[in-house]
Order: sequence, then C-alpha cells, then structure tokens
Amino acid sequence: MERILLLEDDKSLVTGLTLALGRAGYALDTARTLAEAGHLWQAGRYDLLMQKFTPGAGAIGFAVYLDELDRLSAPLPPVQQQKTEKTMLNVALPKGRLGDKVYDLLAGIGYGCPEDYNATRKLVVENPAAGIRYFLVKPSDVAIYVEHGAADVGIVGKDILTEASADVYELLDTGLGKCRMCVAAPADYKDDPSRPVRVATKFVNIAKSYYASIGRDIDIIKLNGSIELAPILGLSDVIVDIVETGTTLRENGLRVVTEFMPISARFIANKASYQFKHREMDEMLEKLRAALAAKEEKK
Repeated sequence: MERILLLEDDKSLVTGLTLALGRAGYALDTARTLAEAGHLWQAGRYDLLMQKFTPGAGAIGFAVYLDELDRLSAPLPPVQQQKTEKTMLNVALPKGRLGDKVYDLLAGIGYGCPEDYNATRKLVVENPAAGIRYFLVKPSDVAIYVEHGAADVGIVGKDILTEASADVYELLDTGLGKCRMCVAAPADYKDDPSRPVRVATKFVNIAKSYYASIGRDIDIIKLNGSIELAPILGLSDVIVDIVETGTTLRENGLRVVTEFMPISARFIANKASYQFKHREMDEMLEKLRAALAAKEEKK
C-alpha cells in the first residue's frame, strides 16, 4: 500500500481526503504544521507528499515539493531566526530610488524600522514588533533572492523579472518606476530584411523573445552599459533597452522604433513561503494596494 504524507490544517479537508484516499487504497499520514511534516518525513517512508497549492485559486490543487520541504524544514540562517513570536516577513528591497520609494510606502503602512537603512552600511534591518525584515540587494538580484527562498517577498522591475524568467508569484503591479522596453535606432535607420538585425542589449532573453514573436532573425550583442553607443559606432543596427523620457536617446541621435513592453515595479512572493505566510503577505498586500490607491488619488 502506498503511503501519502498530507500537510494540511483544515480538519474537514483531512477527513474527506482520508476517506477518499482510503477507498482508493492509499494510507494517509497527516501533519498540521511544517515542523510535524519535517519530523514525519524524516522518520517514515512516503510515496507522495500532498499540499494545498496556489494563492487565491478557485479550486483546490495539490503539488509535490520535496526539495522545498527539505529547505523549509532545515535550520534557518541566524539572520532569519525568529526573535519574536510574531511571524517575520523577509523582504528583498532593491537599493536605489525604487527601493527608497517602496520603503517609504511600506513604512507609512506600519512596516518601518527604527534604524534608517540609508544612514548605515548594514544590509539587513528589521523591526520585530512589526514582523518585518529587509534585505538590501542589487535590483537585478531581487528575483533571485525571492525565487530561492532567501526572501519571502520583494519588489522588482518587470524588465528584470521577465529577463530572469523567475519562478515566483507576481502578486501586484505597484505602478512605480514606470517606463517601457523599446527598440531604438539611429534617425536614418532602415531595416534590411535580407539579413539578420544586429541588436545590442543587456536584455538578451527579452530581445530574443520579441524578435521571435515577429519572426525576425537577429544577431545579439550582449552589453552591460552605455547601450546607446553601439549603433553610433556601427557595432549594432538597433538597441533594445529601457526608455523612460527618451532624453538620452535624443541626445545621442537615436529614435524609438517600437515600444513593446510596459515596465513597472512588481510585488513578488516565493511560492513556498506563500503557503506558510499567506496571511502576513495578504495583509501587507492589501495595505500596499490602499496606500498606492491613495497616492494615485492625490495626483
């Protein structure tokens, strides 16, 4: 008889599944908490792990996440160990203007810290009373920290999120840091369909995806900065880059050829963390939505 470990705290659901799976020839052991699940998993042999899945879904689903169970049942790093009974949310906050805007919003809805992170060289600041801990990271690394569970939630630009193809929940478009992803070229540029387009960009995956969608062959030239210089020096025909006001393009003799993706900061969550901290995340999310709406009304 195959044995199933069920991680679930809803008694009625446990009862129903026990009866249904028993009739189907399965033996079911139940854990109500992550600690219980970790203990049972290490002590016994199970063929399947069942866990309620997805945020806000209209139906119940189940998923197998053995690696996530191992990770979540392992001892936490010292910086993430609970110093209070209040559940702590670990937030990956991007350094720079976007991070400052997001922090000001979160501080205004009760998630501030006594210590000003801009006045210190610390990369971790927290407020146990508010149940919040911030990790200050490079904007391009936010999705990585969240995807791998080092942070529960984070704020990241749609450009970075798309380029990385991060396996996370995208819970909210904050509307902050609005800009767009564009193809730009010299003012006199004309496309030559007889050969691949030479494209300079740091957003390689986004560029490939866009040109594949229009059926155009390209040669990618990966650059990490000063992208506008590439067509000026003849290194590329066009560039794919973020455009906010277009001033830098105009000052370098370039024009927007195509706008193909709107960009703004997104509130993202680790998939496994959402299962265990969804109340705290949903509470933060609702407060953040209200704060953003109030800010929009003042414009």
